[in-house]
Amino acid sequence: MKTRNPRSRYHLDIKRNYKVLEVGGGHNPHPRSNMVVDKYIDSNYHRHSDLKVYKHQQFLEADGENLPFKDKEFDYSISNQVLEHTTDPEAFLKEQMRVSKRGYIEVPSVIGEYLFPKKAHKWLILELDNKLILMDKEKYWFNNGPDFGFLFLTWLQKTSIGYKILMDTKPNFMTVRYEWNDTIEFEINPQKDEYIKYFTSYWDEQMVKIFFPHKSNLHEFLESVKSFGNIIRRAFYGKYFLTSN
Repeated sequence: MKTRNPRSRYHLDIKRNYKVLEVGGGHNPHPRSNMVVDKYIDSNYHRHSDLKVYKHQQFLEADGENLPFKDKEFDYSISNQVLEHTTDPEAFLKEQMRVSKRGYIEVPSVIGEYLFPKKAHKWLILELDNKLILMDKEKYWFNNGPDFGFLFLTWLQKTSIGYKILMDTKPNFMTVRYEWNDTIEFEINPQKDEYIKYFTSYWDEQMVKIFFPHKSNLHEFLESVKSFGNIIRRAFYGKYFLTSN
């Protein structure tokens, strides 16, 4: 079941003694991962640059839909920007649950996918009713416009404090960040109109409030101040300061 939506992948509930698996570490593995697996070692089609593995990490070539590990071999698993690439997401998610007791999944939100689309992505994904909802991108995709990836993923991250605060206080704007324990609840290509509308329709006020509920000005101010403090800490101590909340 879902436990929470972490502020970022560096704010995960990972205990010091946990054995951590990362499926699809690619060019940016999580520094807390002990074992990193990747399906594609000779191609960068599914990532931005060459594979990277830290000195303290063990690497294994493996398919996330058929992992070579024992049941519950790991205390925690991380899957960052991988699920949307999978051929069989059901098999992938079931393998996460089989080999690990708990974990974290991060994927682009539907908003993020439309702002910076990737040809390698096969699925549009949202979290609704504490479940991951996956829709076939080929069936529901209608964006033939420009790709704003450099603007949102690189330029504003470098140049705009206001943008950083927005991303820190509204983490589900560009991504879905889903921490789970025991099981991952999901649906693939559901036929329910109340789910389909989020992939096909104009988002009215009621729909927007599902993901971005109204908060008081005081709450927004305090969240912004906290976010600004996080930005300063990252600037001085690097982005790999890990916390549990």
